[in-house]
Amino acid sequence: MKTIFELPDVLEVKDIQNFLRISRCQAYKLVKTNSFRVVKVGKRILVPKKSFLNWFDGGNHSD
Repeated sequence: MKTIFELPDVLEVKDIQNFLRISRCQAYKLVKTNSFRVVKVGKRILVPKKSFLNWFDGGNHSD
């Protein structure tokens, strides 16, 4: 498992899955909740680290 500081600046679903220690299915469900910024590039789902950590720390997703 990576620490917050070791996470890449742009997360993939697998990074979120590993960081939160949740299943792949749960990670995809979380990404679909619009709780943080998600960028789709083709079939890839990318999440800015700053947006994810803001959500993780209890903030809103307006950054």
